[in-house]
Amino acid sequence: MSDESRPSPAQPPLAPAGAPVAAVIPAAGRGVRLGPGAPKALRALNGTPMLIHAVRALAASRHVSLVIVVAPPDGAAEVKSLLDAHELPGSSTDFLVVPGGESRQESVRLGLAALPPEYGVVLVHDAARPLVPVDTVDAVIEAVRDGAPAVVPALPPADTVKEVEPAAEPGAPEPVVATPERARLRAVQTPQGFDRATLLRAHETVTDDVTDDAGMVEKLGLPVVTVPGHEEAFKVTRPLDLVLAEAVLARRRLNDGF
Repeated sequence: MSDESRPSPAQPPLAPAGAPVAAVIPAAGRGVRLGPGAPKALRALNGTPMLIHAVRALAASRHVSLVIVVAPPDGAAEVKSLLDAHELPGSSTDFLVVPGGESRQESVRLGLAALPPEYGVVLVHDAARPLVPVDTVDAVIEAVRDGAPAVVPALPPADTVKEVEPAAEPGAPEPVVATPERARLRAVQTPQGFDRATLLRAHETVTDDVTDDAGMVEKLGLPVVTVPGHEEAFKVTRPLDLVLAEAVLARRRLNDGF
């Protein structure tokens, strides 16, 4: 084999253009900012657990043929019962539930370990983003299939962002140290999409505490690209977010028969 035909050591071979797509939804977190009660992913939104809304959002894509839900370590049976009770009429997507770990990173890794070998494109989606539109899901998949090793949906921030020196105590004044140029900033969402080999390598290599899987790929020195996100793909973190999500669902029912 000539040097030209050998894959670069910095970049594993990418998924073929038509590679099957699977999604991993880590749903093992407790969601303490929403207050006491059920894990965040199991909180009801319009009478249906947020997790079910998130699963339906990914299954709405004709490209996604498998969704792996990573449940709380002691809640896999409950999550499996929820999925069985909320069937998706007309969907050809398969579903698998596996128990998660103590951290999001560990839960994603456990989800990847359950992934059958034929899937070359992997989405990782927050269960707390239950309303992501299918067009956003498809845009991420298309960008991975076009050759990007890692893809994130993203939106320009609406507010000016300040970099500060964090205060030693909560609520104390924090000195501003810089004002980043807003035109160069993006707020990222999910699903994030990956060539499978790239994502596996990131989880095998990166041990730092990172906030998203694309950040792990960045740590490898590999390119990450963005595609346009959507305002309805917001993360439900606080009680007010639940109110907003209910309003979005009400508008969808009124306008689209959702």
